[in-house]
Amino acid sequence: MTAPAPDPSGDDLLRGKAYTGDGVTVYYDAPRCVHVANCVRNLPEVFRPRERPWIQLWNEADAERVAEVVRTCPTGALHYALEHGLPEAPEVPTTITPVPNGPLAIRGDLHIQTPDGEVREVRAALCRCGASTTKPFCNGAHAKIGWKSEGETDPKQGGDDRHGEGQRADGAGKEG
Repeated sequence: MTAPAPDPSGDDLLRGKAYTGDGVTVYYDAPRCVHVANCVRNLPEVFRPRERPWIQLWNEADAERVAEVVRTCPTGALHYALEHGLPEAPEVPTTITPVPNGPLAIRGDLHIQTPDGEVREVRAALCRCGASTTKPFCNGAHAKIGWKSEGETDPKQGGDDRHGEGQRADGAGKEG
């Protein structure tokens, strides 16, 4: 069986609450968010989790900059639609990165089977611990239950504490 062709408009990616600004609409799918906070770190004048509404697009005139930051969301909780631009294209090739003691971070042209049917996605964090209430997506339950990845090294055994490319769901190079 072949997967259905992706919607070239990207409308099938737009789920959640819509926040509209000048030239861009950001969609926030709250159950998918595990608070990696790339959005807050990279565009704090727009993404303000302690305020309501928490997405304040009027604070950024550059719609392309907003889209660029939204693309850093590893879970797919954030998506965008540009008034005068293309929808987000999936990365090629598809990548799957196990986050230490966390989910599988996946990027690409994804067709994910969920209890509600197939979902098309370009970014997702999938549960590895089995405790998520939003399966197949991660909801951060691994941290609450103390789940650890198999084969992880005991931190007391040393190591250089340097993270390589793609080793963290948020793409950051070091803890902080």
